[in-house]
Amino acid sequence: MYGAAQVPGDLERTAFRKAEKKYKLYKTASKKSRKKAVETDLSDVYDFKLILESFERSGETPPGIFKFECDFCRPVFCFEGRPGFYFIPGALSTEEQCHWVRESLTRFPQPPNRTNHNAIYGPIYNLFTAVQNGKSLVELKNTHEDTGPSPTSSNQDASRWVFKEKSDFSEGDICNSIAASLLLRKLRWSTLGLQFDWSKRNYDVRLPHNKIPDTLCQLAKKLARPAMSEGVQFQPEAAIVNYFSSGDMLGGHLDDMEADWSKPIVSISLGCKAVFLLGGKAREDSPAAMFLRSGDVVLMAGQARECFHGIPRIFTEEEDAEVSSLASQFQKPEDQLFFAEYIRTSRININIRQVH
Repeated sequence: MYGAAQVPGDLERTAFRKAEKKYKLYKTASKKSRKKAVETDLSDVYDFKLILESFERSGETPPGIFKFECDFCRPVFCFEGRPGFYFIPGALSTEEQCHWVRESLTRFPQPPNRTNHNAIYGPIYNLFTAVQNGKSLVELKNTHEDTGPSPTSSNQDASRWVFKEKSDFSEGDICNSIAASLLLRKLRWSTLGLQFDWSKRNYDVRLPHNKIPDTLCQLAKKLARPAMSEGVQFQPEAAIVNYFSSGDMLGGHLDDMEADWSKPIVSISLGCKAVFLLGGKAREDSPAAMFLRSGDVVLMAGQARECFHGIPRIFTEEEDAEVSSLASQFQKPEDQLFFAEYIRTSRININIRQVH
């Protein structure tokens, strides 16, 4: 789902695909200097940060956008003609954002939660700790040495992957190795609660899993309120955490694997600013483009669940990412080196869902 979407020729000409190409990150090739992002026309991208500021000054909203009347603690905005879509700018405080960045990098990728690394390395334990300690994931040849829990397949005679210092072993014992810091940068998704099988595009209840952390459940229930009918409560059962770095995109898609589409998807943005596209029920429908910043929350329920949507671009250039203030909040020395360094050039998106 990351990188340039591979689609048939007919889809290349759809309105949604044209918008993806318009906002996609392109860089100049120069031998004399570092590659720079090609300037993109962003004049037609909705900016809910400015919309909120204007509303707080005058009580007015731009044409086609209205403030949704509800008892939520912050203003909620909607598009006319796009029922079921809710935008809550700045829904999370800076302190909350820092907390969920930490959780997304340390706790959420932990087994039995699955990540994109499972298919190659098996379950990986304590990835972020290994990054902090400068370790590598080392593939050992068949050995009787006790190296601790093996984060790989159940075949005990096969080579296995463990976090170690490469110097702990002779070259003859090692098949391959990869730095933990590189593994973290290659982390693209993790699944919480009921595990989503990306190959079959369904929830596999047979896979071992833990319940979604209670603090995340309570936050999701609170954030979902504007999209819920009176007397009905959102029940989080699964979450997908997406990790974006420079050049990554999430192609246009539908989130249609849950049984009840009336319940919202609660989508939390953390880190670098992104462009979000909200289309219609067909790829031929022209999408609306809007900025997503750290702390913003989007709800998609009802008819909005049937709409194509995606992320064609994140901004990792310092002046455009708008994440320096968040990165500066990681005060501990180890935070400054690892959490702050990561989030300055990355975006994290937590999507919480009610499956049944």
